[in-house]
Amino acid sequence: MARVLYIGAPEASAAEFSALAHAALPQLAFTAVDGSAAALPHAADCEAMIGHHFQFDDALVGRAPHLRWVQSLTTGTDQILKLATLGANVTVTSTRGMHGPQMSELVFLHMLALARDFPRMQRNQAAATWERWPQPLLWGKTAVIVGVGAIAEALAPRCKAFGMTVHGVSGSPRSIAGFDHVHARSQLAQAAALADFLILIVPLSAETENLIDARIIGAMKPSAYLVNAARGGVLDETALLTALRTKRIAGAGLDVFRQQPLPPDSPLWREPAVIVTPLVGGMSDIYLQQAFPTVEANLRCFTEGRLADMHNIVSR
Repeated sequence: MARVLYIGAPEASAAEFSALAHAALPQLAFTAVDGSAAALPHAADCEAMIGHHFQFDDALVGRAPHLRWVQSLTTGTDQILKLATLGANVTVTSTRGMHGPQMSELVFLHMLALARDFPRMQRNQAAATWERWPQPLLWGKTAVIVGVGAIAEALAPRCKAFGMTVHGVSGSPRSIAGFDHVHARSQLAQAAALADFLILIVPLSAETENLIDARIIGAMKPSAYLVNAARGGVLDETALLTALRTKRIAGAGLDVFRQQPLPPDSPLWREPAVIVTPLVGGMSDIYLQQAFPTVEANLRCFTEGRLADMHNIVSR
């Protein structure tokens, strides 16, 4: 009987997991396949599933009557927790804490490209046009990070290394290394007014749905940029488009959207002041290597019957 079912993805393949698991836990009984469709025939026998949050659905989980543990290979678990077939006794864990490097670099990609108008440089290259203009610096600018969790704690010192002032906005404000000041969420509009870059990394919840709306965007400086690396639902995209078209803010970098993939007819594709990236913020070329320490520790807990000792248990 296969106790553990691993569902691979391009950045965390079944073959890579198998190599790591065999080396670290040679006694582990597992099945590793790539993709949810390939996992379906093996679900009935498994007690644990490991995969990206978007790979779990009711069709898969509903076929696993012995399921006791789900390990998400991402920080987000909201899609898993919403499943009607997820038993109340199933422990859900995440890989929270691993995404700081890649998410930080994605934010810097957007900030630098927006500030220096890199798309214009690319258009000029395609047209063999030699055009120079003063290059704005991140140095001396203010980054306001909405959502002060593990990713923000990795991003803030990187912003400081670029000579930026860093403010945070949190539901539980506190003093945190790397931040010049952390504001309460009730002070979001005042914090947004300080931002040269308003960076969204806050989780999506009932409290943060449309958190960044017309009022908050309206509080920003006309020269400011918005970067969304959180969830699409955190941002009112209609209000953003209005602000961009009226030059209320200077531009936006978006890696997440309300509808994903972003539909071809979305006006965001063609908005001149928007940079679109296709949900790549959490990805890396060493993804499973980053995730595996947490997965390995939790596998050991699972095989030893110590589910309560697992890392990153998600509250049900």
